[in-house]
Amino acid sequence: MVTANELKEHGVQILSKQLARGPEAMISVRGKVKFVVISPEYYEKLRLFELEAALKEAEADLKAGNVKRGVKAHVKRVARGL
Repeated sequence: MVTANELKEHGVQILSKQLARGPEAMISVRGKVKFVVISPEYYEKLRLFELEAALKEAEADLKAGNVKRGVKAHVKRVARGL
């Protein structure tokens, strides 16, 4: 964990050191974690997990029939705020 004061004093150097140990660096302010910095590689990995989860959710909705087909149905649904 990195404190806000360490970050002020050492900037990117301290974050680089933390990220060399693992994919994330937590930044604490007054003893509480307030921010998390992640490596670009870990960020891309998380994005892929998110996209895969969204695809599985969409496929499950399609299989369960929880979809509206066609532009008109979609526009009506959006207009109603759903």
